[in-house]
Amino acid sequence: MAYLCLMNDRTPFFDKFSESFNNDTFVKITLSKPAYKSDGLLNIYVRQVEIKGEPMLSFTYHYQTNDQVKNYNLEDAQEEIKEQLNGKFRAAILFTLEEDFTLQLSKKGKVSTRTGYPSFKNKPPQTHDKPKTKRAALGKYLTLLGVCDESGTVIPKMADKFRQINKYLEIIEGLIKNTKLPNEARIVDMGSGKGYLTFALYDYLVNQRKIDVKITGIELRQELVDFCNETAKKCGFENLAFEAKPIEQYNKKIDVLIALHACDTATDDAIYKGLKSNAELIITAPCCHKQIRQQLKGKEQESPILKYGIFKERQYEMVTDTMRALIMEKHQYNTNIFEFISNEHTRKNVMLVGTKSKKKPDTKSIEEKLESIKKDYNIEYHFLEKILEV
Repeated sequence: MAYLCLMNDRTPFFDKFSESFNNDTFVKITLSKPAYKSDGLLNIYVRQVEIKGEPMLSFTYHYQTNDQVKNYNLEDAQEEIKEQLNGKFRAAILFTLEEDFTLQLSKKGKVSTRTGYPSFKNKPPQTHDKPKTKRAALGKYLTLLGVCDESGTVIPKMADKFRQINKYLEIIEGLIKNTKLPNEARIVDMGSGKGYLTFALYDYLVNQRKIDVKITGIELRQELVDFCNETAKKCGFENLAFEAKPIEQYNKKIDVLIALHACDTATDDAIYKGLKSNAELIITAPCCHKQIRQQLKGKEQESPILKYGIFKERQYEMVTDTMRALIMEKHQYNTNIFEFISNEHTRKNVMLVGTKSKKKPDTKSIEEKLESIKKDYNIEYHFLEKILEV
């Protein structure tokens, strides 16, 4: 069915658009290949929605840092698409139940179209979605940390970091909502680095949610600690402070323990501090799972999966984090493991969370599971178990 046609007329595209909308075969339109990206607009997605009983067309403008949604009737939608194709975008695909119709524009404005078999057999639901909420306010701290420029606009190369910050706050929002925190809760971020997520969390909890908390960032590198303390001072974040010391040397009370991408056994050191402090919430994103992998170097493994290095590494990561979760459960925590951020940003994207439980754990059953894992993989010990025994 697919065929290509060269012309200088865009009329067929809009005729097919109007026809599909009126005969109820319209699925969606995508506009792509922006002529320039200075305004941050990457794509536009058009779909049909029903608002107050009337069929409308919902435009989602996908920017580097957020999405914006506007709704139009058919006539205004056609005018908007014509304007966007007038130098802003070079490609548009109309998806209908009968065919896919692609319109492409060269740099000189030459038009080519292509018709193909339909990608969709059924129309999607016509519910009206609201744009996703951004939890990170474009405040001064983002400018000082180099995420935004002086005008408060997210710097293009930092767009992924801004999305990561918002995803992090979305997760924290859900976790804290289901956790009973004391007044002036003490939150400690182990391995805080440059403090992107630490500052964002403070701003979100204190300035937006009006929650009474004190946040401490623990970081080995003195220059980063000095930078973060100076930045906190400039922002007026009175209850945010950073300390230069190893995780194992922090001995104050902790209500919420956070350790994101703390390398190798530093994650275990952080979990240990949370367990010993009976923290209400322990949030980790483990990284560099070397301890189990190095312990098993040279040992023969029965599983054929472990014959291949890449699978062996991934398997040991899962084993390490599963044992961490079981050890936390043994100390009366409910645990969950899920994806933190998309694989496109980093493969180290697993988040392990523990929430303090009132239910007494079945320690015998948990110990049996841990011993079974050790036996299956010829593991002598897990570092977290070892430091808890001291």
